[in-house]
This record gives sequence, structure tokens and C-alpha cells, in this order.
Amino acid sequence: MITLASDFGSPYPAAMKGAILRQADAQLVDVAHDLPRQDVRAAAFWLREVLPEFPPAVHLAVVDPGVGTDRDVLAIEADGHVLVGPDNGLLLPAAREIATDDFQVYDVDYGHPRSTTFHGRDVFAPLAGEIHERGLALPGDDHRFTATDAFVDLTFPAPKRRGDEVHGEILVVDGFGNAITNVSGDVLDGRFGETVLVNGDATPVRRTYATVEPGQQLVTVGSHGNVELAVNRGRGDDAFGVTTGAAIRLTLD
Repeated sequence: MITLASDFGSPYPAAMKGAILRQADAQLVDVAHDLPRQDVRAAAFWLREVLPEFPPAVHLAVVDPGVGTDRDVLAIEADGHVLVGPDNGLLLPAAREIATDDFQVYDVDYGHPRSTTFHGRDVFAPLAGEIHERGLALPGDDHRFTATDAFVDLTFPAPKRRGDEVHGEILVVDGFGNAITNVSGDVLDGRFGETVLVNGDATPVRRTYATVEPGQQLVTVGSHGNVELAVNRGRGDDAFGVTTGAAIRLTLD
């Protein structure tokens, strides 16, 4: 299996699939091709949430604002999975989530591709196909693969607790308008059925969207385990007036 994720929309992913299928007999699974454009951190969040659900596979992910520059190409081994993509931090949160112990990062010498603007087709897709055909084991004797610890890392910011206040930020907004924060859902333990203040506004804390009236705001814990700001049958980002990166303040008492 080879999974594909990008911010390409259409039709560019079809070209990547063609490049893979020219050299690999693989099941191709689309994760998403509408990841937030040029937003490496948001894409890394979604990869972290989705890729660990798969059995061992090659995961090809391309959100690459630095395409055509001297940024490196990475292949990461993690518990039988191999993640392929640009060296901009995109792959690291998913690799950490997949790995039960540790993971190994390889810098890949990709030669001289035929374009400087579409490495998804010309570099990453052929590399993913080659690794798949080799059986998900990166070769230690191939001079193109160099183990490295000099890679661009990406971690998500930690919230700050100040007395009864938690200061965090919006990491991503999903397609339903749910505003997902960097605050662990643990802060709401024992508070379901109560209210908290979100940036000063009293908001009910509920386990499910439908426990408030349609159009009403709520605070809940999403499947990702983080606090999210939502609206039953509406958009939380609009109702709370937040976008990706916006600061939020939860007052718990």
C-alpha cells in the first residue's frame, strides 16, 4: 500500500499516481489532497492523526513551499512504515506517533529531476514506488540514502496553565468549522455538563454536539484528544471568531 497526501487539489495527484504505477504494483490510497495550501504545520497535524491508523505502508506526503530550492528529501522508517516527503517538518509528528520506540531519518539524494516545480511527480512519487517494491526496507548500502539527525523538526506549541486559566491556540480548523486547539482534553475532566469561559464568554462543556441546540456554541474534546470549539450544526470558527493560529483563553473556574 502507498498512501498519498498533498495540498495539490486536482489534477496533480493523478500525475503522482501515474509515476508510482509505472514502477510499482501497489494499492494506492488517497488520504487527502485538499490539505491547507502551503500550511506545513496544519498538514503535519492531520498526518499525525490519520497515518497511524494504517497497517505498515509507504506514506507519500507533499506540502512543499520550498519545492525547487535546496531543501532535502527525506525517507523515514518507523515501525514498518516508511514516510516520504520534503524536509520541512511535515513528516515528523506522524513518525513520532507511529513509532513505538524510535524512528530513523534518511536524507535521499534525488539527482536532477526534470522539473523544479513538481517534485511530487518527479521525485517523491518515484521514490515511494521504489521503496514499496523493495519491501518497505530502506537499504543501508545504497549511497543515495544517508542516515541523518540533521533534519527540520516540527512540534506543536504547548499550552500554558496560569492558575485557573489555560492559554493555547488554534492548531487547525476542520471542514466542519470545528476549531481544534493545542489544549489537551484532560483539562475538561470532571467539567462536562458545566461551563467554561472561552476568551471571556461562558460556553457549555459537552461530550457531543447534539447535547446543545442547533446553532449553539460548545466546548468539547474531539477524536484527536484535544479541546475543540464547535457549534452544533454550524461553524465553530465563525461563532468564536477564530482562525488557525489564533490565541484562545480557557477560564476553568
